[in-house]
Order: sequence, then structure tokens, then C-alpha cells
Amino acid sequence: MIKEYILQNWALILLLTAFVILLKTTVFLEKKVIRRMIFLIAVIFVLSVSVFFEFYLAKIGQMRELRMVLMSLRYSATPFIIAMILFTLVKKARWHVFIPAIALTVVNVISIFTGIVFGLSESGELQRGPLGYLPFIAVGAYSFFLVFVLIRQSNKQATEIIPIVFLSFAFVTGLILPFVLGKDYAVIFCTTIAIALFVYYVFSILQQTKKDALTGLLNRHAYYAELADNPKDITALVSIDMNGLKRVNDTGGHDAGDEAILTLAMCFMRAAKSRQLVYRVGGDEFVIVCRKTDESDVKQLIERIEKNVSATVYSCSIGYSYSPDGSKTIDQMLKESDEMMYEQKARHYRENGDETKASKISPAPTETTETQR
Repeated sequence: MIKEYILQNWALILLLTAFVILLKTTVFLEKKVIRRMIFLIAVIFVLSVSVFFEFYLAKIGQMRELRMVLMSLRYSATPFIIAMILFTLVKKARWHVFIPAIALTVVNVISIFTGIVFGLSESGELQRGPLGYLPFIAVGAYSFFLVFVLIRQSNKQATEIIPIVFLSFAFVTGLILPFVLGKDYAVIFCTTIAIALFVYYVFSILQQTKKDALTGLLNRHAYYAELADNPKDITALVSIDMNGLKRVNDTGGHDAGDEAILTLAMCFMRAAKSRQLVYRVGGDEFVIVCRKTDESDVKQLIERIEKNVSATVYSCSIGYSYSPDGSKTIDQMLKESDEMMYEQKARHYRENGDETKASKISPAPTETTETQR
């Protein structure tokens, strides 16, 4: 039996082993993310063993009760795996993402005794109960939510969207192929999910050189590369600077400062749409590069940012420069957006009774594209 398992799952074993080795040697991911990924790999491996044993028992026609338990495990595994992916990959995800998966598991366990989801006929064939399609509905809902959240926290570039779509496609096949291939699809399901996760991981690592480690936003190097790429298509630049970061650091420490920056970054990311890329270019400094965007869209972007930020305990100052026909140089646009942002920052401190700090604010020397060259 062990020989049969190895022959049937050798590609999966090699892939999961390579995955663990890469995770153990990477320097790009947080330790908690690595631990969760390795746990996820272990779950996929255990599921592959469970599925193999379930089909082996079906083949020899023995231990009907144990088959029911293993079927319950198989039907519960996919929602749990997606929940684990959410918990691992999504910033600030909480254990609450497991609640639907846990509820489905309870229903599947009850089904062992009642047959409300699945059962076995006297001849050992699968029989669907009144809730027979519930596991598929749960997987569909989880998959939709996973794609929505991952895209929402991404920088909306093709290089980030493609692996997300690929990952979701793997789960969608889990909804369709069982009806096309029958129960035999379960044999290749674990390998399918492992490949999708591995591809997503490889794409993610390739993107790390472009991303800010704390916020997940595009970083300074990616920002200057973006400015150099078809600058005539850049119609607007939005400069953003957090208000009061020093006070947050002084009162709560640098962890509190990091939390503030991460919170604001999520506000900016959620506000940005296509052709609006968000960059962290300094400690509390951000720039949004807008390509082929109308000024009304830029103003709506700023309104969304202000709305998102107003729901937090933090604040920021925003300025922008617009060039509809590409007549302004990047350096001119940077200067204009910075000046507007610093005017708003000074006004913020005056309105909060800090005239001393407001009087000290003046536009810092802008590091232009010429300076970079």
C-alpha cells in the first residue's frame, strides 16, 4: 500500500519537499508566515494520505465506517485549506476566517451518522444527501472571498493579479471537475492545490524586490523605475505624508509607528484603482502615480483616501499635480504636489493649535528624477 501511495503521489511529495526547503531558506517572508505555510503544506500532505487510504478502502470494499470518516475529512479539507491561505497571506487576517470552515466540518461529521451531506449505499457508492452540494457552495464562497481580498490588498499590477487568478482557478476546478471526472478528481486535487500555491509563492518572491517589507506597497526603487517608464503617460502625481508620526513613535514606540504606517498604507491601497499605483518612498511618505487618469478621477481618489483615513485614529496631508497633456515634466509635477501637500500639513497643525510646528513646515528638497540620474 505504501508503494502504491508513493507511485501515485511522488510528484506531490517532491513538490511539497521543495516547497518546505525554499520556505526554510527564504529571507523575504516573516517567520509566522513561513510557519503557517509549512503547516498548510503538512495539511495538504495529510489530506493526500487520507484520500489515498479512502480510495484504497473503496477498492477492497472494507471498513465502511472508516470510509465515512475519511470522506468527512475530504469534504471539510478544501474550505479549511482556503481559510488557512487567507490567514497566511492576508494582512491582519484573524482566526474568524475559519468559522465557516469549522461549521462545515461539524455538518460533515454529523453527516457520518445522518447522511445529510453524503452517505454510502449498500454497494459502497456515494450518495448525496439533502445538503450534498453544501461543500461546493462553501468552496465557491471561500474562493470568491480569497480572490477579492488578495486583489484588494495587491498593487493591482498584472504580475500580482496573474498568480491570484491562477490560485483561484485551482479552487474553481475543484468545483467543476468533480462533476466532469467524478470522484477520481480527488486523487489529483492535492497536487493541483500544491502546484497553485507553489506558483503563487514563486511569483510573490519575485515581487519582493519591488515591494516595501512593512506595508506591501511598491517601494522606492519601483517608484523611480515607474517614473522612467513612459513618463508622458503619467497624468497625475499624488503626494501623501502622515501627520504626527514622531508623536506616535515617542508615545507608543516604533511598533506603534509601524502599525500607523501599515494602517494608512491599507487605506491608500483600498482607495487606489487601476492605473493608480501606490508607492512608499520614505518613512511616512507616499506617492501615487496615475497614468491616463482624468483630474476628476484623481480628486475622487483623494476623497476615497480621506474617507478611509477618517475611519482611523491617524491623519495625513495630501497634495497633487495634474498634467492632462503631458506638458509638465515629472520634476515639475513632484514640486507642485509636494507644495500642496506641505500647505495642507501646515494648515493641519495650525488648526490643531501647533503654530510652532506649522511655521517650521516648508517643502523639503524634492529628490527628482534628474537627481537619481
